[in-house]
Amino acid sequence: MNDSTLPARYDFASAEPRWQREWEAGACFAAPDVPDGSKPKYYVLEMFPYPSGKIHMGHVRNYTLGDVVARYKRARGFQVLHPMGWDAFGLPAENAARERGTHPAAWTYQNIANMRAELKRMGLSIEWDREFATCDPAYYGQQQKLFLQFLKGGLVERKESWVNWDPVDHTVLANEQVIDGRGWRSGAPVEKKKLSQWFFSITKFAPQLLEALDGLDRWPERVKLMQANWIGRSEGARVRFDLATPVAGQESVEVFTTRPDTLFGMSFLAVAAEHPLAAAAAAQNPEIAAFIAEVRALGTSEAAIEQAEKRGIDTGLRVKHPFIEGATYPVWIANFVLMEYGTGAIFGCPSGDQRDLDFARKYGLPVPPVILPPGEDPATFAIGKTAYTDDGVLYNSGFLDGLSTAAGKRAAIDALEAKGQGKGIVNWRLRDWGVSRQRYWGCPIPVIHCDACGTQPVPEDQLPVVLPEDVDFSKPGNPLDSHPTWKHVACPSCGKPALRETDTCDTFVDSSWYFARFTAPKAGTPLVADAANGWLPVDQYIGGIEHAILHLLYSRFFTRGLNHLGQLETAEPFAGLFTQGMVQHASYKSQDGRWLAPDEVEVAADGSATDKATGLPVTVSRNDKMSKSKRNTIDPGAIIDHYGADTARWFILSDNPPERDMEWTESGVSGASRFTQRLWRLVNGAAGTLPAPGTEPAEGAARDLRRATHRTIAAVTEALETFSFNVAVARIHEFANAIEAAGEADGAARREALEAVARLVSPMMPHLAEELWSLLRPGAGLVANLPWLESDADLARADSVTLAVQVLGKLRGTISVPVGADEATIFAAAEAEENVQRAIAGRPIRKRIHVPGRIVNFVV
Repeated sequence: MNDSTLPARYDFASAEPRWQREWEAGACFAAPDVPDGSKPKYYVLEMFPYPSGKIHMGHVRNYTLGDVVARYKRARGFQVLHPMGWDAFGLPAENAARERGTHPAAWTYQNIANMRAELKRMGLSIEWDREFATCDPAYYGQQQKLFLQFLKGGLVERKESWVNWDPVDHTVLANEQVIDGRGWRSGAPVEKKKLSQWFFSITKFAPQLLEALDGLDRWPERVKLMQANWIGRSEGARVRFDLATPVAGQESVEVFTTRPDTLFGMSFLAVAAEHPLAAAAAAQNPEIAAFIAEVRALGTSEAAIEQAEKRGIDTGLRVKHPFIEGATYPVWIANFVLMEYGTGAIFGCPSGDQRDLDFARKYGLPVPPVILPPGEDPATFAIGKTAYTDDGVLYNSGFLDGLSTAAGKRAAIDALEAKGQGKGIVNWRLRDWGVSRQRYWGCPIPVIHCDACGTQPVPEDQLPVVLPEDVDFSKPGNPLDSHPTWKHVACPSCGKPALRETDTCDTFVDSSWYFARFTAPKAGTPLVADAANGWLPVDQYIGGIEHAILHLLYSRFFTRGLNHLGQLETAEPFAGLFTQGMVQHASYKSQDGRWLAPDEVEVAADGSATDKATGLPVTVSRNDKMSKSKRNTIDPGAIIDHYGADTARWFILSDNPPERDMEWTESGVSGASRFTQRLWRLVNGAAGTLPAPGTEPAEGAARDLRRATHRTIAAVTEALETFSFNVAVARIHEFANAIEAAGEADGAARREALEAVARLVSPMMPHLAEELWSLLRPGAGLVANLPWLESDADLARADSVTLAVQVLGKLRGTISVPVGADEATIFAAAEAEENVQRAIAGRPIRKRIHVPGRIVNFVV
């Protein structure tokens, strides 16, 4: 082909949709209903998105990572399941309905359509035939069946619990929705209220959920640690403190403590505002009642409690010490004690707990020290502003004096059990999962309340319980509660008038089993055993670290519940987990304090920026998370329009290891675009001059190029196997340099190299790969259907190896020696290295150490 006839540039705008149509026509990404055993199975899944209306760069990174894995594993001979769906229920849709006068379903499905189109432009190898949204009755109807199966199996119960209640919106609020004691949307002061709620009994699996973390060897250690801390196994004692004077029929208070060894350091006992003792005290004292009302208006998240000033009020009640005859201690109500943790009561040991110490100092309570730090004198040691929380020797502690912390715990528990004042127990921080939400846009809880028969499950032939469409969002509260007809039904047991449950499920329920539904998304039962057991667990799950606790824990519970009920063989949902970093972008603030969008500023080569409208300098903040508030977001659609999907994918993979945050820069994406065009020119310029496909390179011809080809195949393969996608990108850049440097080398070797580069980029830049392959082998089929390249071990083998040379353990230089060189040769080369000679400084070498392939170390 004459250079003058070559197109000037790769036309991604026409090529990308063309290849997407080819993949769809060829059903390239369809997985069998059940893995048939002819190939190993591989299930790759990215956390599915909430349909907000537009994809963002976080989506681009997440789904690109998953797509690289899916395409690579497919080429490696796996049967790959790679589906997509939508986490579609939730409050934003209800808020949109209220604010825009539209129905949540209309808003949600329009957003899904928009986002689906944007995701398809990325060229993801997704099996779209399995797509569903959690707001589809076909999905949540099956979820209702699972709810009833869990109810029958003893994994669901209804019980009273304290909740954050918004008196204006008439709804329960999560702790995170209480801002400075007010509802996040209404702004109304929040009340603590006791309501009957539905709970999943996740605590029944607490020991298994904790123990199984050790077997998740392809999960990040920090995620496993976060899970373990949330489950929170702790050994300690349940201690009974008898009231000096019984009140309201109560004679004692129970406390769980992990530090029974510090009981002699007790200064006070504190209870939560919702504790029965608090209620009894409030009935006798208006001041206490007012304090309790004030505490109930505060947020109850751990973060809110930690940040709030520690406050309390003395009830006037006193409790007896379990060991010290005649000693009594005041009972306080404290704002940092939560009813839902432990027993809703603590004993305060100010010398050994910073929170207790701050409280004691504030209210002038005694601070008796009972743990002596190593090296301290018991006659002079005292607690200042900081509690002593480490181990030591017990003193001022009666029969425990002289014991270590560990021995003291055991001795204290033995004594409590002997006196009948307590017992050693294992406690769990984890609490049962409250799933009731007073909202419309969620999965209806499939139960009916009958005055005569009690709570009744909805009969299976009446499922799904479908949300009514004619709802009124102008009234406060849950539209299902105020609907004139929907909740009025006949009791399925006695036939008398009854009421549907108007609470809907926490949306975390929807995402706690969706990965299992993908295995048979159109089935008339929640799961199909062969499909679910064939595909699960998910081999590679990909998503943000922000879901490291609740979503993953609830999914693990749900899977374990299904296993417990005999519906799944696996007890863990995700064999491998990868948490990707965030996509960041510089943010720009004008001199009058306004945030400016990236297209409103002119960025200079040195990184400084000016406001295009005024010409004035702007303040640049690097590496900020993309957010609408700072206006530093980048529209993926605009990037694809301007550069193409492959360029966006290539840059998102090239910048940093995928587990780290990355900065999106215009220069970076421009560089990725230039490389895309460079590869196209490299292949397009040579395609008409190469020998026929399959021509064997001549023996010994273009050996350097052939070695570069096979080393690159090996290096990229290793990088993709280890999630080192940025390394794969770097190796391909180096390979392109090697191809260009080879010039008009042996034609067959050049064809081999160019075909290799077309196939190696295919997981990352799939459209370009197809375009290059069609130039090199017209009519030879799709790269998407080709097996992965295998490197020739002889050609990939290195001629030499670089070794670090140390003297007395400190790096002094490096040497390059032939592969397989004997130790005498290696030591001679190492000793001859100039910096090494200076470090040895003529001293005799007492010992020579050689770690093959890594280091040489001299001991002088």
